[in-house]
Amino acid sequence: MEYFDVCDAQGNPTGEIVARDVAHRVGIRHRTAHVWVVRRVNGRWQVLLQKRAAHKDSFPGKYDTSSAGHIQAGDAPLASALRELEEELGIHAEPEQLRPAGTFDIRYEKVFYDRPFRDNELAHVFVYMEPVDIDRLTLQADEVERVDWFDLETTWAELPTRRDVYCVPTPGMEVLRQYLGN
Repeated sequence: MEYFDVCDAQGNPTGEIVARDVAHRVGIRHRTAHVWVVRRVNGRWQVLLQKRAAHKDSFPGKYDTSSAGHIQAGDAPLASALRELEEELGIHAEPEQLRPAGTFDIRYEKVFYDRPFRDNELAHVFVYMEPVDIDRLTLQADEVERVDWFDLETTWAELPTRRDVYCVPTPGMEVLRQYLGN
């Protein structure tokens, strides 16, 4: 069972904790860490997106942020980002290799597997710009089906109309684009 810090409107832990299933059933505010793996090819930014495993409790089989996960109760955003990057993609990064880019809110209500899913998160965004060979990554099979490089601006333009392919949070990609100067 995973437990999260309950957070106030600014994302500060309140001292209370909540189980993952309760947080998503009720919509209790908690924190996540998102890592964007990027590279520059022929003057254009590319972003590594992961295809979520088919059995995930939300957005199964859709392309999402390079690496993302919930911040466990008592953990800091950077520590969580480093852990998720290693667990999901097999990338061992040093703290100074993850550049903080900002935060954004995630709020929605959907139904997955005939159950309501209420998300209410403050996402902490980090950028990883070190070389990555996707053929050498160790993907966490129960989380990630595959990874692929995508042109950042093409993906940005497709997000509003291709929700059948992507579940990338638009505000999260906007934070990335601002960080990169796009």
